[in-house]
Amino acid sequence: MEATKQLVHFLEEELGISDGAISLALRHCEQTPNFLPITLWQYGLVTLDQLTQIFDWLETV
Repeated sequence: MEATKQLVHFLEEELGISDGAISLALRHCEQTPNFLPITLWQYGLVTLDQLTQIFDWLETV
Protein backbone atom coordinates (compact mmCIF):
# COMPACT_ATOMS: atom_id res chain seq x y z
CA MET A 1 0.00 0.00 0.00
CA GLU A 2 2.92 2.35 0.66
CA ALA A 3 4.01 2.01 -2.96
CA THR A 4 0.54 3.08 -4.12
CA LYS A 5 0.70 6.16 -1.86
CA GLN A 6 4.08 7.08 -3.33
CA LEU A 7 2.74 6.60 -6.86
CA VAL A 8 -0.31 8.76 -6.14
CA HIS A 9 1.94 11.48 -4.72
CA PHE A 10 4.11 11.35 -7.87
CA LEU A 11 1.03 11.50 -10.12
CA GLU A 12 -0.35 14.53 -8.29
CA GLU A 13 2.85 16.48 -7.67
CA GLU A 14 5.01 15.71 -10.69
CA LEU A 15 2.46 15.07 -13.44
CA GLY A 16 -0.41 17.24 -12.18
CA ILE A 17 -2.99 14.45 -12.45
CA SER A 18 -6.19 15.48 -10.67
CA ASP A 19 -7.43 13.84 -7.51
CA GLY A 20 -10.65 12.91 -9.29
CA ALA A 21 -8.83 11.15 -12.12
CA ILE A 22 -6.73 9.16 -9.67
CA SER A 23 -9.80 8.24 -7.60
CA LEU A 24 -11.64 7.05 -10.70
CA ALA A 25 -8.74 4.88 -11.77
CA LEU A 26 -8.29 3.47 -8.27
CA ARG A 27 -11.96 2.46 -8.15
CA HIS A 28 -11.59 0.59 -11.44
CA CYS A 29 -8.46 -1.27 -10.41
CA GLU A 30 -9.30 -1.79 -6.75
CA GLN A 31 -8.40 -5.49 -6.80
CA THR A 32 -5.11 -4.89 -8.64
CA PRO A 33 -3.63 -1.48 -7.77
CA ASN A 34 -0.54 -2.37 -9.82
CA PHE A 35 -2.64 -1.60 -12.90
CA LEU A 36 -3.19 2.03 -11.86
CA PRO A 37 -0.94 3.52 -14.59
CA ILE A 38 -2.57 1.42 -17.32
CA THR A 39 -6.05 2.22 -16.03
CA LEU A 40 -5.28 5.95 -16.11
CA TRP A 41 -4.09 5.59 -19.69
CA GLN A 42 -7.05 3.44 -20.80
CA TYR A 43 -9.47 6.10 -19.60
CA GLY A 44 -7.52 8.86 -21.33
CA LEU A 45 -6.49 10.43 -18.03
CA VAL A 46 -2.77 10.39 -18.89
CA THR A 47 -0.99 10.67 -22.20
CA LEU A 48 1.35 8.05 -23.59
CA ASP A 49 4.27 10.32 -22.68
CA GLN A 50 3.01 10.58 -19.11
CA LEU A 51 2.58 6.80 -18.99
CA THR A 52 6.21 6.43 -20.01
CA GLN A 53 7.23 8.88 -17.26
CA ILE A 54 5.24 6.83 -14.74
CA PHE A 55 6.96 3.60 -15.78
CA ASP A 56 10.36 5.32 -15.66
CA TRP A 57 9.58 6.55 -12.15
CA LEU A 58 8.41 3.09 -11.06
CA GLU A 59 11.74 1.62 -12.18
CA THR A 60 13.61 3.94 -9.81
CA VAL A 61 11.46 3.37 -6.72
